[in-house]
Parts: sequence; structure tokens; C-alpha cells
Amino acid sequence: MTPKPILRFWQLWNMSFGYVGIQFGFALQNANVSRIFETLGAKVDEIPILWIAGPVTGLVVQPIIGYLSDRTWNRLGRRKPYFLGGAICASLALLVMPNSPALWFAAGMLWILDAAINVTMEPMRAFVGDMLPDEQRTTGFAMQTFFIGASSVVGSLLPYMLTNWFGVANTAAAGLLPDSVKWSFYLGGVVFFGAVLWTILRVKEYSPEQQRAFHGETKETAAAEEVITLDAGQATRGGFLWLFVGLVLTAFIYGLKWDKGLYILSVGATGYGLLQLVAAWAHRTGGLRGLVGLMHDLGNMPLQMKRLAWAQMLTWFALFAFFIYATSAVTSHHFGSSDPRSQAYNDGADWVGVLMAVWNGVAALVAFALPVLARRAGRVLTHVGCLVVGGIGLGSMYFFRDPQLLLISMVGMGIAWASLLTLPYAILSSVVPYRKMGVYMGMFNFFIVIPQIVAAAVLGLLVRTVFDGHAVNALLLGGVAMVAAAVAMLRVQDTPGPRNS
Repeated sequence: MTPKPILRFWQLWNMSFGYVGIQFGFALQNANVSRIFETLGAKVDEIPILWIAGPVTGLVVQPIIGYLSDRTWNRLGRRKPYFLGGAICASLALLVMPNSPALWFAAGMLWILDAAINVTMEPMRAFVGDMLPDEQRTTGFAMQTFFIGASSVVGSLLPYMLTNWFGVANTAAAGLLPDSVKWSFYLGGVVFFGAVLWTILRVKEYSPEQQRAFHGETKETAAAEEVITLDAGQATRGGFLWLFVGLVLTAFIYGLKWDKGLYILSVGATGYGLLQLVAAWAHRTGGLRGLVGLMHDLGNMPLQMKRLAWAQMLTWFALFAFFIYATSAVTSHHFGSSDPRSQAYNDGADWVGVLMAVWNGVAALVAFALPVLARRAGRVLTHVGCLVVGGIGLGSMYFFRDPQLLLISMVGMGIAWASLLTLPYAILSSVVPYRKMGVYMGMFNFFIVIPQIVAAAVLGLLVRTVFDGHAVNALLLGGVAMVAAAVAMLRVQDTPGPRNS
């Protein structure tokens, strides 16, 4: 068995740099989508169901992309074909999103944007497992966390910076987004593509032969399962092509201000692209046989992955409550306005961007400490402590009325966020077989998106009926859920599993 090389600092840097773009896109989405929806006429209790695009696309896209990338090898590599296709589509979606002419269009664009980001992001997680030995994976995921935090600071702050540093307007006529939001998304599209392209060009993936050597296999012993050298397939390329064409048409048609029927046609092209990706998976796996294989893998998850799932679900329920209701809670509870046309509302919405920037800045700094803490206290106990701090931080938003005090809340959230992006994945990469790294990383996303779907289904009802329209109560509920996640995490044992099965 050939030991997998320890990578140097700048190799880790280049391997993870694509996350600058991915998280820049997510930061813009998380900080501004509720604002976009409310500007286009959404009511506060309608926002959760509009956000359901993210979890649903993640539920479908990530396992399929993980399954395909496990079985791909071509001139670009194993994971990098998906980095490139997803980055092109996500960057175009970021250019189109702030020009949404109606609420239904913005909701559709969120589906497309989230699907494209997921196509890029899922292989990035598996990439760490492919490239690093077990003893370096906590550091590898911590490097990703640093880039996620650092880029999110800028992405979240961008509308605020454009307004306060460069004088770009943060208000607009009814039904229109401010120029500060539009230009933030335009810049985000450029950053997304550029950062992912850097990783594609600067990192060389290990070949199937090298991976076999790292895990003590010969070509003969691996022959029964060896499928990694297959090309990604024409259907995959066709899916990305149609996504690209659909997004370009959407931008072009909007620019000419043509009618709604053509908007539907262009969005339909992107939907066809997603169907083509599903077709690629079916073609590569034999359709029903592939589905049966996925269900078999899901039913035979390692025990520690199942235990991680409970902590993951409770944590992401809490976080989704924050993503959905941070803008509504801060603008109404702390700035005293629910009217998107008012200066107070837009000041509050900008402040949400500042809060998210602090949250992610803290996460970027904590990322450097996590490998040290994990070596001393263990990855499980370190994560437990971080979740407790995060739950207290999220719940404190209910009790703090001064907007400045919310910065304290964000310190707690940032600590939990850093740990969430690092330690569960480091533990998971140690307990799943290397041949199924992509598919299990994709399946792990189930335990992110299922609680988001539950949150989208129930939080609007709770806010409308139980919480009497006060969105900040949903944040308090989220804080309780995150502390419960810490308790669930105590059942997890950080023990490496079989490597080759």
C-alpha cells in the first residue's frame, strides 16, 4: 500500500480556493433572497415555502452528482468536470437573479441558482477525501471553512459596502431591487467563476491507478467494482449545455423586456438541463439498477454516519430558521419596520448583511483553531461545545433589542458554523469507503435538506398562528434546536471504518 502524500500549505490553499466562489454565491443568496422576495410582494408567512428550492434541489442533485463523480474520469479529472459545469451555470444565475421581474420568476431563479451551486459544491467535499490522508482531513476541511468564512464576510457585506463606501443607492421604487443588491450579484457571478476556475487549473487529481495504490488494491482485485475510469457521458454534457443555454436566454430575454411566455420558455430550458443530468445518472447506472444501488447504499450507511445524521438535522433546522427569518426578524424586531419601501427596513436589511459578515468572519478565524482543539479534546466533543455556543447565540437574538448587541449573537453563531463546516465532514470521511466517498457525501446532504424542508413547511404556519406574526420567535426555536443537536452529537464515536468496501 502506497501512503497518500501529505500536502503542503499552498497545495491545500489551491485545492480549497474554489470555495471562495461557492460561498460568495451562497452568502449573497442567504443575505438577500428574503429581501428580494419581500420586495417583489411576498408576505412574511410565505417566505419559508419560497425558500424550499434550496433543500429540494439539494435532495435530488447532490446524491446524483456524487454518484456520477465517483464514476467519472476524463481529461479534466474525476470531480473537476462538475466544478466547471456548475460554476458556469451558477455564475450566470447570479447575473439574472437580481433582475427578476416578478415573485414567481425570482422563486424559479432560486431553484436554478441553488441547483447549480450544489453541482459545484458536492464534489468539492468529496475532493478533500480523495486528495488527503485521514490525518490531514480535519485541516483540509478547516481550510475550506476558512475560505467559506472569509468570502462570506465580503459577500454578505457587499450591499452595505456599496451603499456606505461607494454611494450606491440601497432603496428603489416599489417592486424594484436597489442598485446595491444588483451590483452585488453581478460581482458575485464574476467571483464565483474565477475562484472555481483557479482550483480547476491549479490542482491535479489522483488517477484511478494512484487511488488503487493508496488503498492497497491491484487492478485485478478492484476489477469487480472498477467503474471510475468511465467518461462522464454525453447526457451529462448535454445537461450542462442546456442549463447554460437556458440561463443565457433568460438574461437576454429580460434585457429586451419581452413577455412572460418567453420567460417561461427560457426557464424551461434550464429545467430541461436538470432533467438531462438525471438522464445522465440513469444512463450511467442502468436506470432502476442505479436507483436500487443508491437505496442499498442509503440503507447500509455506517453506524456513525447515522448518528451524525441526527445532530446534522437538528442543526440545519436551526440554521434554516435563521436564513429564512433573519431579515424579517431584524427589520421588524430591532429596526421597527416591515415595509420594504421604508428607509428603516432597508437599513435593517443591510444590517443583516453586516451580521452575516461578522458570523462568517468569526468562522474564518475559528477554522484555524479547530484542528488544534480537535486533537486535544477529540472531534466529537469539540463539535458538541461549538453547537452549544451557537445555540445560545441564536436564541439570544430574541432577547437582545439593540441591533448592536446582535454582533455578540453572531460570535456564537460563527463558532458553531465553523465547526459544522469542518468536523462532521472530517468524521464522515473517516468512516465511509473511499470508492463511495462522493455518493455518501451527497447522501449526507439529505440530513441538511430534510430539516430545511420541514422548516419550510412548518415555520410559516408557526409564525402566523403560534407566534402571532413575530418572526424573531422562530430564531429562539432555532436556538433550542441547536442545543438539542449538541446532545445528539454525544452519541457519535469518531472511529475510522472500512476503507475499500
